[in-house]
Order: sequence, then C-alpha cells, then structure tokens
Amino acid sequence: MGNKSVLIVDDEPSVRLLISDMLGENYIIYQASDGNEAVSAACKHKPDLILMDIMMPKVDGYMACYKIKSNMELKAIPIIMLSGVGHDLNKKLGMQFGADGYLTKPFKLKEMEEVVKKYL
Repeated sequence: MGNKSVLIVDDEPSVRLLISDMLGENYIIYQASDGNEAVSAACKHKPDLILMDIMMPKVDGYMACYKIKSNMELKAIPIIMLSGVGHDLNKKLGMQFGADGYLTKPFKLKEMEEVVKKYL
C-alpha cells in the first residue's frame, strides 16, 4: 500500500487538503486544481488512482476524465468522480466519460477509504 499513489483533483484547496490528510499516511499524494492540471499530472506521475471533482474552472472533471481515458498509457487508471451533487444523471454522465466510480461530498473517512481500497 505504501507506494501506491493517488491524484487528487479539486479546485478547492481545502478539499484537496482534507483528502490528502485522509489518505496521506498510506499513499503518495499528487494534487491538481483543474482539469488541465489533472491531465498533465496524470501524464507525468501515472498515479494508481484519480479522485476528481466534477465542477471545476477551465476544464471540468468530465472532460478531464475523458481525456485521460482516451490516452492509451493512462486509460487503465481508475477515476472516481467527486461531486457535491448525488444526482443519478451526474453518475451516468461520469460513467459515459469513462469514470469508474462516484463519491458524493461530503464524504466520511470510512467511505473514502473503502472507495480507495476497492480500486487499488
């Protein structure tokens, strides 16, 4: 577990910090603040898992997910979409763009740990 890496993508620094605090003891953490940074960080670090917010400036999580899943070198990386909205439509859209899972904010530490373990 110690050498697995997670890319956290969220435009809110407080959310990135919270997730980093939740997972940082057990995983190598990379961060990005928008979809463009997410694609660049995924190419550079090739993380084992990506936790990505949907609503972000510039490039949203759906498009970043699509770009990552369209890259032959990156498409096997599981992507979990994060959103403050738990609508089924958001979940369906995420899956259509290639997401592997969905987690609604706010989430509890146990929920986050279960999702991360499931995909790693």
